[in-house]
Amino acid sequence: MGIVLISGVDTGIGKSIATAMLARFVENKLHRSVVTQKMVQTGNNGFSEDLELHRRFLKRPAPTAEEMRLQAPAIFTYPSSPHLAAEIDGRKLDLNAIKNAAEKLSGQYDCVLVEGAGGLCVPLTRKLLTVDFARDCGWPLILVTGGKLGSINHTVLSLEAVKSRKMVLKGLIYNNFPSLDPVIEKGTVEYLKDYLAENFPGVPMAILPEVKDFDDPGDADFTGFEL
Repeated sequence: MGIVLISGVDTGIGKSIATAMLARFVENKLHRSVVTQKMVQTGNNGFSEDLELHRRFLKRPAPTAEEMRLQAPAIFTYPSSPHLAAEIDGRKLDLNAIKNAAEKLSGQYDCVLVEGAGGLCVPLTRKLLTVDFARDCGWPLILVTGGKLGSINHTVLSLEAVKSRKMVLKGLIYNNFPSLDPVIEKGTVEYLKDYLAENFPGVPMAILPEVKDFDDPGDADFTGFEL
């Protein structure tokens, strides 16, 4: 196992739910210890709403101060991309702190799922994209997408960025939002399955069930994901 980045093709695509459900799968089906980390949390002050969702799904208690420091090593108040949020708060984003925290968690758990901020190519600084930071850390990737109009374009562009950097793609997660257009959703799933088979042979695709109750979210099937 080890450290895996969970990123998305866009903001609001469902990374937090995907990360939480993947963590449930690792814990309940693979019977391995797992922890989540929010690489950079923006739009919060002193806490991470995304980590709170993870814990709600995993039914875990509130973190200690040390656990919060490792699981949310960078929190900024303005709800924007990390580079801008850091500038607005007048603070520097400490990339080494993020990497070191993930590595320390990796020594304590079988699997560390690092949820990114926004989409895969969101800038962490004015000179460094999320995808390049993950590549430099040697982290493999699981990409989250969905069925809204435009997501095929976003997904293909993201996967092209992955391929050009020779990153390891562990899987594609399709987040099943409440149905907006079932024709588009069905076509999107079919197209992305074919695209994966041709361009990333052997890489699995999982479809998340719609979550209607966050206190009883159910389970998703990630069979084939090599974690």
